Amino acid sequence: MRKATRIVAITLALMAAACSSSNSRTTSPGGGTTKLTVFAASSLTGAFTQIGIDFEASNSGTTVDFNFGSSTDLAAQIASEGTADVFASASGKAMDAVQAKPGVTGRTDFATNQLVIVTPANDPGGVSSMQDLTKPDVKLVLAAVGVPVGDYARQALTNAGILDAATANVVSDEQDDASVLAKVASGEADAGIVYTSDVSTAASSGTHVRSVDIPAALNVTATYPIAVVTGATRSAAAQAFVAYVTGSSGQATLKTFGFGPPPAG
Repeated sequence: MRKATRIVAITLALMAAACSSSNSRTTSPGGGTTKLTVFAASSLTGAFTQIGIDFEASNSGTTVDFNFGSSTDLAAQIASEGTADVFASASGKAMDAVQAKPGVTGRTDFATNQLVIVTPANDPGGVSSMQDLTKPDVKLVLAAVGVPVGDYARQALTNAGILDAATANVVSDEQDDASVLAKVASGEADAGIVYTSDVSTAASSGTHVRSVDIPAALNVTATYPIAVVTGATRSAAAQAFVAYVTGSSGQATLKTFGFGPPPAG
């Protein structure tokens, strides 16, 4: 893959909305008789917010309340509190944990994603390739170990044979991809690794980051599963939401926000 760079505008509101696993967003402030609670990976913030709006429009009497954050943190919250009707994860491992406790039904893969390097617009670290992440004094920020995008990033660095050298430059381990992006956009780091959808779903807001492609042979594909959580009090609405996400309308929205289709077969 060509190691091209592009200047991309990042929406600060989107990053702020996804920065915490406890952050929730209701797409409609009221008036619904059924309130559906969806826990979703932070990288899905833009796409699922739009999907929630569209789902509400086609399902009168239903509102969707989202809790966006690290898939790992959300899985732990579901296990301890059991408050989610639907779980959409950036990690099969996180979904496995929820499948074990409290359980899920209708599990299906609905999207894929890949990784990209991001830097501040002025590229203070001179980063134009993965190898540049090992240069002395380059300040790198990654999501923490155990967070899906953090684990995927470390796998890509391993694929490139630079894990030890690159992680020696890590100045911060963040709670999710939105937090990584925010650190880079603010100039607190010279580079970070996030999902391509984090870049693709951004809109112009006067704050810019620059992106650097990761070669296909070194990149990692994240597969996103979704399921109804066992014990959901709104199981019919939950099943309808999963069907919407996996259907043509939901898939078209996901594509618009930079996600790839689910794995074939």
